[in-house]
Amino acid sequence: HTGERPFPCSDCSKTFNSQANLLRHRLTHTGERPYQCDQCPKRFTQSSTLRQHLLLHSRRYPYSCPECGLRF
Repeated sequence: HTGERPFPCSDCSKTFNSQANLLRHRLTHTGERPYQCDQCPKRFTQSSTLRQHLLLHSRRYPYSCPECGLRF
């Protein structure tokens, strides 16, 4: 809990407290999204975001918008 952030991004001025956080941040510069949903074309930079997204596919939405098709 020292507040030390010894891992700087070489593309911007942000610094990070761990190399893992720096590597996660680097994806914002590369545009890489290595985690793909197997139920739709969406891709994510973090596995935790993919897991959260997958919950949307498991829910039942009985109504849909006649204009855009969004289910709720």
